[in-house]
Amino acid sequence: MNNKESNIEKTNLNAFIHAIGSEIEQAQVRLIVAANAQMLFHYWKMGNYILYHQQQQGWGSKIIKQLAKAIRLNFPEKKGYSERNLTYMCQFARSYPLNVLQSFIDTDARLSVPTIQNVTNEVLKLNDKQFTQELTAQIQSTVCQPLEITQEVPAQFQDVEKTVSAIYRMGIREIEKVFLTSPVSKINWASQMAILDSSLPLGISYWYMKQSVEMGWSSNVLKIQIETNLYSRQISNNKVNNFTATLPAPQSDLANYLLKDPYIFDFIPFKADMVERDIEQALVKDVTKLLLELGTGFAFLGNQYHLNVGGDDFYIDLLFYNLNLRCYVVIELKTGEFKPEYAGQLNFYLSAVDGILKKEQDNPSIGLLLCKSKNDLVAEYSLKDMSKPIGVSAYQITSSLPEELERQLPSVEDIQKRIKGVKE
Repeated sequence: MNNKESNIEKTNLNAFIHAIGSEIEQAQVRLIVAANAQMLFHYWKMGNYILYHQQQQGWGSKIIKQLAKAIRLNFPEKKGYSERNLTYMCQFARSYPLNVLQSFIDTDARLSVPTIQNVTNEVLKLNDKQFTQELTAQIQSTVCQPLEITQEVPAQFQDVEKTVSAIYRMGIREIEKVFLTSPVSKINWASQMAILDSSLPLGISYWYMKQSVEMGWSSNVLKIQIETNLYSRQISNNKVNNFTATLPAPQSDLANYLLKDPYIFDFIPFKADMVERDIEQALVKDVTKLLLELGTGFAFLGNQYHLNVGGDDFYIDLLFYNLNLRCYVVIELKTGEFKPEYAGQLNFYLSAVDGILKKEQDNPSIGLLLCKSKNDLVAEYSLKDMSKPIGVSAYQITSSLPEELERQLPSVEDIQKRIKGVKE
C-alpha cells in the first residue's frame, strides 16, 4: 500500500469513526429525552390511579403517606416514591387531565409563529376553560359505572394502565400518544414541580412550559423566570417601541414579542455610583446570563464596538446579532431616566450599522435603549417620527443586601486580614 492509499484510508476511517461517534452522542440524547418523557407519563398514570382510588374508596390525604411507606417496604430499591413526590404526582395528574393535554397540542399548532396578540389570546383561552374539575368529574363518572376492564380479583384494584384507560375511556396507547405529543412531556420533573408550586393560571403555566422547552432552561432558571415574572415583562406589559411603523410584518411582530420591559440584571453586583461603562463591563463579564435575559436567538458580537464614519470614531455599547430576526441589534445603556436625545443618537448608530455592517440578506437593524427609568409618554413621542426601529425599556439591578446592612458587614480585605491573623 502506497502513502497516498494509506492517507486516504486513514481519512476515510477518521470520518467513519467521527460519524459513528456523532450518532452515538445523538442517540444518548434521544434516549435521555425519551426516558424523561416515559418517566413523566408513569408519574401521570400513578397520579390518576391514586386519585381514582381516593375518590372510589373515600380515602383522605393520609393514604399518600401510607402508600409511600408501603412502597419503601416492598420495593426498597425504587427511588422517587416519597410522600412528597407521590403528592406531586397527584397534583400533576389533577392539573393536566387528558383534555388539557389535547388543548395544549391544539394551542401549539396555532402558535407556530408567536406574537404578543396571539399568545395573549391563547393564554386567556386556556385560563378561561374549566379544565381543573375535568378529572374529578371523569373519575366520579367512572365510579358510578363499574370499570369495564377485566373481572380479575380484586376487581376494585385493577392494573394501573387499565384503570387509567377506563377513566378516560380510551386505549392506553392512544393516551400515551397524546401525553408524549404535548409540551408537558418535554420538560424534566424538577421543572414540572416548579410550575406546580407556582400556582399559575393554566395558560401562563403552558407558556412557561413552552419557553422552557424552546430555551433549554434548567429547573433553576425556570424558577428565576417565574419569580421575576417573565410573562408580564415579555407579554402583558405595554412596551414602548416603533416597530410597527418601521418594520414589515412579521418581523415587527416578532421583534415586539422578543422585547422585554423591564430587563432584570440581578446577576450584576450592585453599586450606588455605577456609570454606564460599569454596567456594560459587568454585563459582558457574565455574557451567558446576559444572553439568557435577552432571550432566544441573540449572539454577542462585542462591546464598545468601533465604527468609523467619515473619519470619525464611534463606539456602540453592545452589539448583537439575532438569528430569529436576522438582523443586528444595537443596545445603548443609560444609568438615568430616558431622554429624547438618546433616541436620536441610537437612530444614528442604526444608520451607521446598516450602512457599514448590514449585508443584503440581513433585515434592518434594531435598536434597544436600556434606561434606569422612563416616562412612557415621553419615550413614545420621541420614537414617533424616528426612521429606524427602536425600543425603549427599563432595567433593574437589585442589591442583594440593604445598604444599611451592607455597611455593617466587614469588607473582603477585613475578612482576609482576620483569616491571616488566625493562621498566624
